Amino acid sequence: MQLTQFSSGDVIADRRADYARMLAESGDPAAAAELMEQALELAPAWAAGWLRFAEYLEKAGNGDGAITALRKVQELDHEEIFGARLKLALLGAIDVPDQPPSRYVEALFDDYADRFETALVERLDYSVPEKLSALLKRYRGECGPFRLAIDLGCGTGLFGVEIRSVVERLEGFDLSVNMLAKAEEKGVYDFLARADLSLDAEGSGLFVDGLSPHRADLLTAADVLMYLGDLEAPFSLVSKLSDRGAYFAFSVEDAGCDDGFHLAPSLRYAHSEAHVRRRLAAAGFDVAELERTVIRMDGGKPVSGILFIAVRKG
Repeated sequence: MQLTQFSSGDVIADRRADYARMLAESGDPAAAAELMEQALELAPAWAAGWLRFAEYLEKAGNGDGAITALRKVQELDHEEIFGARLKLALLGAIDVPDQPPSRYVEALFDDYADRFETALVERLDYSVPEKLSALLKRYRGECGPFRLAIDLGCGTGLFGVEIRSVVERLEGFDLSVNMLAKAEEKGVYDFLARADLSLDAEGSGLFVDGLSPHRADLLTAADVLMYLGDLEAPFSLVSKLSDRGAYFAFSVEDAGCDDGFHLAPSLRYAHSEAHVRRRLAAAGFDVAELERTVIRMDGGKPVSGILFIAVRKG
């Protein structure tokens, strides 16, 4: 995440923070942490500075110090933009939350929107839209177009481009207004609106402006559920949006374990097949098809995922 608030308002503190960043980038996080601590003495209410301080301390092997700094971030960051809870969970200081803070996810993608496609597709070899669309088309065969598709967490519209030719009407929803603006530029959606998939139906934004429940015969969530943790709430929303016999095409990062889900160092959630199947069944869906595949690269290493096609029970 780019720290869009990385200015303390104090010129000297900012200068010391810049020097600290250069030290960290040169491979000396301990010296960076020492200089960052001096900056924070001048700007003690600087949440983004405490977050950077925690990062340097962790890289220097001072986990306890990093935890203390992250608790200071929590104290100062009332909107949870910086996701301190997730980082504390990775350090073992608290239990892994079932969902990330919505403001953290929103801020992350608002900041990421302008470079999202370049970073994801060109540098990280992101392949979910093409692979998931191909799996859906193979499973469904030569049927007519879907009447109404809802692309949940549509982002910049990469998956919308892939399925536009097989749908009559395409709606897209995302938490980030900047990502929605990028999706609108593609001209493939009939309707776009902001929505929060971690909330209940009333608060989610998926049923505003007269949009009715049980209206879609295709629901999609490409590279979205790794920002949602426990899938009970989002799958319940999908159930409320879907008509009988509707298809649900989505991806998860593969947890590689027998059950449950976990928070990865990337601050994304990875899910087991068993957790997905259990939450789907509770929401009224049967798994029709799945495919294990590499969905992107991260730090030069392949990230394993699972692509699902599920069908709403009639």
